[in-house]
Amino acid sequence: MGILERAKDLRKIIKKHEVIFIVGHKDLDLDAIGGALGMSYIVRKFHRDAYIIIDDETFEPGVEKIINQTLKSNFIKSTDLEKKKKNKNLLIIVDTNKPFLLQNSDLINQFSDIIVIDHHQPNSSSIQNGMLLIDTESSSACELVTELIYYYGIKLEPEIATTILGGIVLDTNNFVVKTHAKTYFAAYHLATFGADPTKVQFYLKQDIKDYIIRQKVIIDVEIVNEWFAVTAGDESIKYKREELAKIADTLLQFNGVTASFVVGRLVDGNIGISARSEGKIDVGVILEKLSGGGGKQEAAAQIKDKTIKEVKKQLLEILN
Repeated sequence: MGILERAKDLRKIIKKHEVIFIVGHKDLDLDAIGGALGMSYIVRKFHRDAYIIIDDETFEPGVEKIINQTLKSNFIKSTDLEKKKKNKNLLIIVDTNKPFLLQNSDLINQFSDIIVIDHHQPNSSSIQNGMLLIDTESSSACELVTELIYYYGIKLEPEIATTILGGIVLDTNNFVVKTHAKTYFAAYHLATFGADPTKVQFYLKQDIKDYIIRQKVIIDVEIVNEWFAVTAGDESIKYKREELAKIADTLLQFNGVTASFVVGRLVDGNIGISARSEGKIDVGVILEKLSGGGGKQEAAAQIKDKTIKEVKKQLLEILN
């Protein structure tokens, strides 16, 4: 069932609560912050209080720009929850369905009522309770939130529309992957409110040092079985999940590459794998063999207590 078929129920649930708290995943990207801001706008149009929980201490450049231009009273830390709670409280989770990826993994234990709005493939480690609005065919959380905005007939301010468009552009890699007719319609609908593609590109501007680090990872790519591009980061460098994802997106743009896999040590010390596919190869099924998962076109895995070399070797054995 698509998100619009449950939009009436979603509105009823929101209106039953006094305060709505909204949270995305750790290491916020444009899709998570755009989806969160979009949902907070919807909630306020329903005359309910809304707060976005952000515990990240550092931000990627685009997210930092958005946070700096947004009213700070919208944002709280999870330690401020009890000050803001009233009798009826609701938690809305955007752009992830895994508790361990939340800004604070304990949040789901602090709410009896939960809604998940996400486009990633769920698995056994996903959130099981609450209203789960998960559409793996959608490009992004921002696309799903735009569908709700359209359904409810809500008008957006240009800055909010631009931020939400940024999330769609990020997760589709500029409308290259996971792009369908409804993705284009969402972008069109946001444009009617003054969403600015030029400003989106400003949000997407990269730090040149981060870009150079990613290029060094790309240089070491190897092609496996003619179709798979596989590379790994430096063992001494810790990467954010979105950095590995950006490298995987870039590798998918080369001729002959049907799927890409990037291995690197994450900020939390675990080994991460980010995978992307044109759709012919199901990378989610492949990474399930490494206790990860995801959709057909994008997937990820996190492995504890191993080196990059060991994880890459496991991956190559699977691909071969």
